[in-house]
Amino acid sequence: MKTTLLVPTLNEAVGMRAVMPKVKKEWVDQVLIVDGNSKDGTADIAREMGYDVVMQKSPGIRGAYMDALPFIKGDVILTFSPDGNSIPELIPECLLKIKEGYDMCIVSRYAKGAKSYDDDVITAFGNWLFTGSINLLHRAHYTDAMVIYRAYPKQLIYDLDLDKDASYSFEEKLFKTKISWEPLLSIRAAKRRLKLIDIPGDEPAREGGERKLQILKWGAAYMFEIWREIFIWH
Repeated sequence: MKTTLLVPTLNEAVGMRAVMPKVKKEWVDQVLIVDGNSKDGTADIAREMGYDVVMQKSPGIRGAYMDALPFIKGDVILTFSPDGNSIPELIPECLLKIKEGYDMCIVSRYAKGAKSYDDDVITAFGNWLFTGSINLLHRAHYTDAMVIYRAYPKQLIYDLDLDKDASYSFEEKLFKTKISWEPLLSIRAAKRRLKLIDIPGDEPAREGGERKLQILKWGAAYMFEIWREIFIWH
């Protein structure tokens, strides 16, 4: 089983220097950086560190994932944030769960024993609301359905139609935004009754960079998506 650590970046020079050296080479087969045309030299730093780099052409984090797909060498993807929010030392444990037969492992900020040090009142409430809604409406048992830090087989992207624009187009047009695929991945994995597991992992305060959240637009789009999925995909 080959593994790819997929790292989307946008002006993450500080995090690249502070966080990525903690990722040991033996943990994964490939580190793939997909850079959203950073102005602070993030891509150059990544190349100097020996990582594969893809320059993003499509908008949004889902666009970054789609641009990276042809260059992913691993059978398993672990998406990771280099801004300090994702603890590198949990990479081996997360990947071990996939080797044990789980279809997805989420490093949860809200599992027992874990805590987010980056949340504010709004983001904490939003994550609670979205995760609770997914659990209630789609019979899931997540503690953190939204977080980027998770591992799953590359094939799952195609099995769950995460690569198709039609899976997101209505709410993106409605709310004039671009959304990521983590919430939809959580929903459709639960609807398929896949073997899922959360492991606790703190979310430290970010090392650098800026939050790129569009709180109102993303919140509305994700909530619409959660309800829409009751009726149109199974």
